Amino acid sequence: MILLLLAAAVPQTAAQAEKAFAGAAQAEGQWTSFRRFATEDSVMFAPQPVKTQDFLKDRKDPPAALMWWAADSYVSCDGALAVNTGPWIRPKGDAFGYFSTIWQRQGDGSWKWTMDGGDGLATPRPAGDAPTIRRGSCKGSPSTVAAVRYRDGETAEGQSEDRTLAWRWHVAPDGARSFDVWLWDGRVMKPVMADRIAAQ
Repeated sequence: MILLLLAAAVPQTAAQAEKAFAGAAQAEGQWTSFRRFATEDSVMFAPQPVKTQDFLKDRKDPPAALMWWAADSYVSCDGALAVNTGPWIRPKGDAFGYFSTIWQRQGDGSWKWTMDGGDGLATPRPAGDAPTIRRGSCKGSPSTVAAVRYRDGETAEGQSEDRTLAWRWHVAPDGARSFDVWLWDGRVMKPVMADRIAAQ
């Protein structure tokens, strides 16, 4: 019985992990939750890329945490890598935006995020009651995504071990950044996300 309860407590999908992450922010504090759900080498943007654990090490939680939830979850065929995106809102409803987060399944079956980004919006993004989950096809021979050379700034990219989900982010010296995601559909690596954040 205890083992069943413990198994039920571990999020089985990246979308469930996002929900647990957001719930912990409300219960424990925003930055406390960010630290707990992030890998040791995770990255966020301020606006240049920073190591999450170092950046948030001594940061106090705000009095009220942001609220957010996954609207879309893109998952590799093998279920080991995912990218979630969806809206965020301040508790008073006076600011809106969206987030995009890369999640990796850990050796113990739990999920941790490795990159978190996003931006503010003039009006909130529409989102349903439950996330739309799209999984990479397990058919065919997935290809790698073509490399891009940027003139300046910092870039990182990755692909699931089965090559069915790929991502790339780039940050220019002025803080402008991009985040792109591709999902294998059985024939091609199809673009499914293209975040563009202006310089700050």
